[in-house]
Amino acid sequence: MAELDPRDARIAKLEALLEAALERIAHLEEENRRLREENRQLREENRQLKERLNLNSSNSSKPPSADAPGTPRPLKKPTGRRPGGQPGHKKHERSLLPPEAVQHVVELVPKECQGCGHRLVGRDCEPRRHQVVEVPPLSAVVTEYRSHALECRACGTLTRQPVPAHARSAFGDRLGALASLLVGKYRLSKRLVKDALSDMVGVDLSVGSVVNLEGEMTDALAPAVAEALAYVQAADEAHADETGWVEGRKEGRGHRAWLWVAATALVVVFHIARSRGGKVAKALLGEGFLGFLTTDRWSGYDWYDKGLRQLCWSHITRDFQGFIDRGGEGGRLGTRLMRERHRLFKWWHRVRDGTLAREDFEQRMTKVRRTVGRLLRQAEVRAEKKTSGMAREILKLEECLWTFVDVPGIEPTNNFGEQCIRHAVMYRKTSFGTQGPEGSCFVERIFTAVTTLKLQERGVLDFLTDTLRTHRRSLPPPSLLPLAEVPQPAHAA
Repeated sequence: MAELDPRDARIAKLEALLEAALERIAHLEEENRRLREENRQLREENRQLKERLNLNSSNSSKPPSADAPGTPRPLKKPTGRRPGGQPGHKKHERSLLPPEAVQHVVELVPKECQGCGHRLVGRDCEPRRHQVVEVPPLSAVVTEYRSHALECRACGTLTRQPVPAHARSAFGDRLGALASLLVGKYRLSKRLVKDALSDMVGVDLSVGSVVNLEGEMTDALAPAVAEALAYVQAADEAHADETGWVEGRKEGRGHRAWLWVAATALVVVFHIARSRGGKVAKALLGEGFLGFLTTDRWSGYDWYDKGLRQLCWSHITRDFQGFIDRGGEGGRLGTRLMRERHRLFKWWHRVRDGTLAREDFEQRMTKVRRTVGRLLRQAEVRAEKKTSGMAREILKLEECLWTFVDVPGIEPTNNFGEQCIRHAVMYRKTSFGTQGPEGSCFVERIFTAVTTLKLQERGVLDFLTDTLRTHRRSLPPPSLLPLAEVPQPAHAA
């Protein structure tokens, strides 16, 4: 048997060592690749967290109330004037009521001269008038219905005269309207409504009675709200917006819902739905809506004709600020876009104030439209991923950016719609939403009435009192339409 060459043994040993080393190197390379990928993911996560931390109401859709303390606000150009009334400003004083509206008069006639003490006689033809307004002690007026029962002498039947249908409730028309007003306008909780009525008018009622009165007002407002909805759906121009809501709870968590609003200049309609989809917006505005619609960029409105839609430039401004805050090439383009935005609003304010002719405005805006479109296309191609995606989404609705330029009377922002929904947002923050569909229906209708009547400068309490009175008596209800279009019945005394 041939003797094994020691060199072969050494070669085999070296090959084994080499193979082990190569496996070790492959393992280290794989570990290095994994660590590099993990590092990349952590860096991206860190970037996203920093970006989210820097989001505020100036560069995103977050409301100002969600901003952290110390968040910088856009600085206004200082005027150099001190706060408060300025020298020469028009004096504001409380207007005196006419004499026929005064219940008590106290004549203050001097009896002697303050200079020499001589006795004075006569009256001043034009005395200086000073009025003090006071509220008399409030107390509820209680009406007792005594339902008598009489026995028939002929057949022995006992007949009782029933309480009239409109008086079946223990609470009168104005008191029921007041309970709904304290919720719908003054945003009090049901328990606070109970306490307020006890403190102000001495009426003791339970929280359950407040709920029952809300349910009755919900039914009473149904005809007026349906009429208002038809008015909005037939309008030539409307603003639409939506905000988060909570309807009911399950296992301690609130069910997600949304409060929608469709607003015209004098009539506003609210609706609460479990969806934020386009079907809700289409149902609210109506299949046959053909007016100009001002909205934000939410996709729930994408079903509507782009030629009749105006995007809110306040939201576009926040998008551009987001470009700037993220920096990079997108930040550079965002700065240029913001410059065009400032130019747009400068000229728009002049048109609105009557210091710039509409024709000149439209001519100047031609260059702005072209520049904004070019910069957005550059951002789509050159900017960082998120900025590029945002630019792409804006370009999908580019046509909707300029409707206000082509159509006189259209506003470039949805500020009116957001102002209409702000009251409901403040209510949500204190009430935490509604407990179910019944509560949501009351909120929809009472907000529709309160907001619409405010725009028309009509009395809310009188309207709600009339609404409850006519509902209880099966009479024609008052209307939420502008008074010039539908005459209102006289309200209850």
